Amino acid sequence: MALSFLTPAEFKLRATLPREFIVACEQVEPGWLQKQLEMKTAWIVARLEKRYGPWSPPYPEIAQGWLTSLVTMSVMLRRGFDPEDKQAADFKEEAAAAKSEIAEAANAETGLFELPLRADTTEGGVSRGGPFGYSEQSPYVAFDQQAAVGRNEDFNGGGTYG
Repeated sequence: MALSFLTPAEFKLRATLPREFIVACEQVEPGWLQKQLEMKTAWIVARLEKRYGPWSPPYPEIAQGWLTSLVTMSVMLRRGFDPEDKQAADFKEEAAAAKSEIAEAANAETGLFELPLRADTTEGGVSRGGPFGYSEQSPYVAFDQQAAVGRNEDFNGGGTYG
């Protein structure tokens, strides 16, 4: 069995769409929901594998939420829906937001999501390094700089803000 962040039973507990929609899809084509969960998980993993993973239980809660949003839209598409339906529009927005958040999590420059870092390497991912101080000079040069500023203020006849 391929990797999936959720089982069909877990998906049913998380999904906000009516349970009958999920059951109907499974009755028409047994195993369809499991395959959707596996395919969408594979897509998420493909986007995030360079920075996060290898994936093993317990899976990140946020990744399970993304998977739920993506598969919910798949269930709606499989079942069919009225394009004017407000609830269907909400599911469509959730799926689009999930895709956007996954892309953001994959971005090493501006990504704001913190998933567990890869266990097999120390490279990539978000880390909380330190120290957060920065200086291009030794601590003693700071006193020389302070003295120079003071002499310049004396020469000008006023303070820094005067």
